[in-house]
Amino acid sequence: MSSNSIGKNLVLTSFGESHGPAVGCVLDGFPSGFKIDFEKIQSQLNRRRPGQSALTTERKEDDQFEILSGIFEGKTLGTPITVVIANKDSNPKDYDNLKNTYRPGHADVLWQTQMGHRDHRGGGRSSARITAPWVAAGALAEQFLSEFQEGSITVTAWVQQVQNVSSNHSHKVPSREDIDKSIVRCPNPETSLQIEKAILQAKEEGDSLGGSIRVAIQGVKAGLGSPIFRKLNAILSYYMLNINAVKGIYFGEDNETHKRKGSENNDTWIHEDGAIKTKTNHAGGIVGGMSSGSDILFEVFFKPTSSISKEQQTINSTGESVQLKVDGRHDPCVLPRAVPIVESMCALAIMDLILDKN
Repeated sequence: MSSNSIGKNLVLTSFGESHGPAVGCVLDGFPSGFKIDFEKIQSQLNRRRPGQSALTTERKEDDQFEILSGIFEGKTLGTPITVVIANKDSNPKDYDNLKNTYRPGHADVLWQTQMGHRDHRGGGRSSARITAPWVAAGALAEQFLSEFQEGSITVTAWVQQVQNVSSNHSHKVPSREDIDKSIVRCPNPETSLQIEKAILQAKEEGDSLGGSIRVAIQGVKAGLGSPIFRKLNAILSYYMLNINAVKGIYFGEDNETHKRKGSENNDTWIHEDGAIKTKTNHAGGIVGGMSSGSDILFEVFFKPTSSISKEQQTINSTGESVQLKVDGRHDPCVLPRAVPIVESMCALAIMDLILDKN
């Protein structure tokens, strides 16, 4: 049996399939009496929705969400919050040829082995389509974090690299507004254009590209997390690695920590403005599994989209070798639409840890 829930104090339970009537989630553990801004939820869903540009899947979904429980008169009740998003542009016939054929790079054959039965329509339960309600849940968590303490906690993510096109690491965290000026959500205009060209070329070739998303979590006070089995970096990694197509994560202000000497990498502790801080932030805001008070910085790495129209060799359910060209509508690169997914899962992870002490 597969696990469909994540979280200890704030539990997200996911349901639905890519080409079923709807996808949704239940968010349990959200405190009561919290006023919700529904426009902010929809705004994040709009950043994730399919059909945004020529660089994304042609599937058209407006991703208008519906709250079935847990919120009354605009405030949370402290009861499970149920979010449902209808699938209005599903086209299951596109996947008829996959009923008895296993796609390279996908877990079709493994799902069949474990479950004995699977939904072949666009990947069914394992499709990235199910992440839409995760974004709605994360948008709720972001609102909680923004009012949790003085100064608030913010999560910002942007595309750092696609294939071999990368921006230089910068200590400056871009605004969401600047990130969204880019069609690929890369705040560096020159790199953004290069990434756009690379994705369009891959699409024309019937292929796909991977890359990385950079993340900055700001406003977390020192001491969040545990030095043993609830390490802040471990919890964030758990949430990130449960996002479709994520293959790895690297913590730090850049990806050079493993190349430095200890004397070069250690962040010196200092006392400033009545608080203990670090002089530098090579560690990316996490030391010994706990937040140091500096910005939490890391990078999440994604594989190329597995469903491609370029012909590939595979096998069918009888073990016969066959040629496969995946039809249907797929992103040639998931990175631009994955940005709000990463932000949402970060917000859920941070809120879950905060509730350890509340």
